[in-house]
Amino acid sequence: MGGTTLDILRRACAVVLTFALILTLFPNMGLAADDKTLVIIHYKEDAANPHDWNLWLWTNGPDHFPNKAHPFNAEDEYGKIAIYELPVDQPEKIGFIVRDDNWSKDAGSENDRFITQDMIKDGVAEVWIESGKTGINTSNPTQGTDVEHVKTNVHYYRYNGDYAQFGAWSWPKNGDGRRFEFNQTDAFGAVATVELDNATKQRLAGIIPHKEGWSEKDGEDRFFYAGAKDIWLIQGDSTIYYSEPEIDRTPRISSFVADSFREMTLKTNTPLTEAQLKEFSFTNLEMPGLTLIDSKTVQVKVERDIDLAKTITATHPAFEGATLEAGKVLRSEEFDAKYAYDGKLGTSYKKSKTSFRLWAPTAQTVELELYRLQKKSPTTAKDIYSEIEMKREAKGTWVATVKGDLDEIGYTFEVKHAKDTVRAVDPYATAVSVNGDQGVIVDMKETNPKRWSSDKPKLRRATDAIIYETHVRDLSMYDVTDSGYDSGIKNKGKYLGVIEQDTRLTKGGKKLATKTGLDHLKELGITHVQFIPVYDFNTASVDETNPLKTYNWGYDPKNYNAPEGSYSTNPYAPKVRIMEMKQMIQGLHDNGLRAVMDVVYNHMFDAKASNLDKIVPGYYYRYTESGDLANGTGVGNDTASERKMMQKLIVDSVAYWASEYHWDGFRFDLMGIHDVETMNKVRKTVDSINPTILVFGEGWDLGTPLAAEQKANQNNAAKMPHIGHFNDNLRDALKGSVFLDTDAGFVNGKDGMEARIKRGIVGEIQYDENIKGFTTEPDQAITYVEAHDNHTLWDKLNLTNPAESDATRTKMHRLASSIVLTSQGTTFIHAGQDFMRTKNGDHNSYKSPDSVNQLDWKRKMDRQADVDYMKGLIAIRKDNPGLRLATAKEIKAALSFMEAPAKVVAYKVEQEKGDLYVIHNANKGSVSIKLPEGTWSLVADGTRSGTKTLKHVSGIVEVSGLSSFVLKK
Repeated sequence: MGGTTLDILRRACAVVLTFALILTLFPNMGLAADDKTLVIIHYKEDAANPHDWNLWLWTNGPDHFPNKAHPFNAEDEYGKIAIYELPVDQPEKIGFIVRDDNWSKDAGSENDRFITQDMIKDGVAEVWIESGKTGINTSNPTQGTDVEHVKTNVHYYRYNGDYAQFGAWSWPKNGDGRRFEFNQTDAFGAVATVELDNATKQRLAGIIPHKEGWSEKDGEDRFFYAGAKDIWLIQGDSTIYYSEPEIDRTPRISSFVADSFREMTLKTNTPLTEAQLKEFSFTNLEMPGLTLIDSKTVQVKVERDIDLAKTITATHPAFEGATLEAGKVLRSEEFDAKYAYDGKLGTSYKKSKTSFRLWAPTAQTVELELYRLQKKSPTTAKDIYSEIEMKREAKGTWVATVKGDLDEIGYTFEVKHAKDTVRAVDPYATAVSVNGDQGVIVDMKETNPKRWSSDKPKLRRATDAIIYETHVRDLSMYDVTDSGYDSGIKNKGKYLGVIEQDTRLTKGGKKLATKTGLDHLKELGITHVQFIPVYDFNTASVDETNPLKTYNWGYDPKNYNAPEGSYSTNPYAPKVRIMEMKQMIQGLHDNGLRAVMDVVYNHMFDAKASNLDKIVPGYYYRYTESGDLANGTGVGNDTASERKMMQKLIVDSVAYWASEYHWDGFRFDLMGIHDVETMNKVRKTVDSINPTILVFGEGWDLGTPLAAEQKANQNNAAKMPHIGHFNDNLRDALKGSVFLDTDAGFVNGKDGMEARIKRGIVGEIQYDENIKGFTTEPDQAITYVEAHDNHTLWDKLNLTNPAESDATRTKMHRLASSIVLTSQGTTFIHAGQDFMRTKNGDHNSYKSPDSVNQLDWKRKMDRQADVDYMKGLIAIRKDNPGLRLATAKEIKAALSFMEAPAKVVAYKVEQEKGDLYVIHNANKGSVSIKLPEGTWSLVADGTRSGTKTLKHVSGIVEVSGLSSFVLKK
């Protein structure tokens, strides 16, 4: 997640419902993405030549955003300020001229000036200019007072004049917030004075009007310039105004929505009388019955089902009219019963013709638009060469067949609804143009590499898997800091870079001994490589036309069924990204490695701008009872997997990636947002393709409006056999809570963690009355200590144990990894964990630069001993079936915990290959442990590990402090 301005808790998933509710109810803890740019131009006027100047503003090109005069609407010590929100996300440039209404230009504005994209930081374009000078400064040239204290009058207008219990929640960006009361009035409406400390001098502060108790809020998070003296807000309008706007205060119908096929709710902004109730008239409604629910709410009922594809309007002589919008009806079982379609959607290509089918039951008309793709620049509407009217068929699907060979032809749909007409990309598009703005028809047979086999490396069961999580770019980018070192990988940041053979760290062009990339993965002995998102994600995260300009994890879905283009060698050629992803997967398979795809079906980058919502507005997402988008994800929206067509999209998508690309596993981001039935259908579908395909995810209990028994989280693991859940119990028991920086765990000094560690060791099964977790079988536990989210283990140890030496923290780190590798369940390792990866304290590096996220191969060279230790642990795990048992019954029969001192966990594992005795000592000093009878071979001692015997031991063994000992009979 995301996110975007989702840098606060973007990927930090709540593990209890109360925490999820905090995220939902207190929005300053998770800032929503915006599609606007805040322009702040500070202007120092010539004191000798005062004039009624204003600003002429435009973005990108003269026609992108209408040229318009904008008055200066604020002042500070520097001079006048013009503060405006422009409805453009990440403009390439913003042009401005200081002029008057007669087009006389101020000195210095003789030529157009531009705020370029590099001057825009986090959606804010703030500059300082001076009369008579052409220069543009991005910081105050006079070093004047900064915004250390926010004091802003918030003027708020509600159409119904009801301000009772309403207040303003406000916070400096990234800071804490509080409520301010609307305790004053003016001619505009209610007024609250917001005063905030702003020690970090944030340029933005957040604001959201809401009702006390958060039973109602007006829109999503909005951000205003922290130096503004006054701002104006209007109910239902996301724009922040910096000068008083004109408002149409005429009585109007504020909403008209369908709750079911026979019931609608109509609301007005001013009270109605019983007499006025009789004056309503409607189009396309037969004999409506009207009931006044309260003074501003009318229930409308009909005896026959309404047709949501028709324009239904309500008019009244005293109120401005409204068009019916589909509301709760879209989220009803009756809607799915009437319209859910179980056939093939998307395109069906043949050289002689291509067929199209789109599900859009509420659309009035749909046109298919065909494009000739540009080869070196983005394709736009100017490239449309044909528009074809589609025909409505069963279940609200729209179909068209076009004769001829459409290979590599772009396409979109123009969808006409009752209230607007939109252009959308096919949600089932399997190929896309640069930045995913058009779907593309391709002959998929031409995307297969020369060597393309469905054979996979052997895997008996999920608990045999050892997953290594990485990012396509992280693996190869090193080094972006001009250190002279290099990963030795030529295709940096690309799919093809993942599978380059025989790569080594280089220094000044000279090849060193340290293995990098694919050779490193093979060296470790892991079984699976998991890639964080590689589907086509949002352009705001990474622009495929300039892929190295920004970095992003990619948890911002745009097109679910096409590969991300920034990792291809040519994002303009639709087939290239497909073929190169296939080459990557085949290359991994050929080297004995399976591939896992991180899928993010739980949300979209921007719900309202998504293709899903453009095509069927209001259907694909969950909503609160008050009609707001649900936000259990913490990133602004939750998809509704329980609805038949969202469920179908998820299942169809996973099946497509598994069959067409030969992916070997799917990691579900925020899986707890989804429902149990959908996840079981995913499992059943991949079983029909290949039962060794892994399915697992983040089974957190999240605050989304779905019945508790339906949520695909740890609480319902028993209902989802053979679906894994990340084991946050063991993660936090090992190192401390990921939500509390200085909270420690077993390896870094916390007492009393033995019971939780034992739960993790047995894979969270119901082992006995005292040791029981969330799983029924061990393949439901994903055993790990760190992942891409939150601090790396090394950075966490620096926070919890700052006074300890690197050598001591290294022991703690190895101890944590040792426990993970000797526990039941499926093992998960974060890339670089093997050489104590650091992100220099960055706990949420989703959009941090390559310098933070790249795998530091020199650090691997410096810590080769740690890599060898991890490699030895992996070898021990693979060599001993007793560490990766398939059933709870086997674990109960084979694994026995032994008596041990405080902060020590010891257990015996019986197996045919020779019993194991494992001891984890979290004390700083050594402990004496009595071994069962016989002679034991020590194969891991905290310093060395592997399948070779380090020494033979019997009787009593001295276990070093902060170490794991593994002994074999």
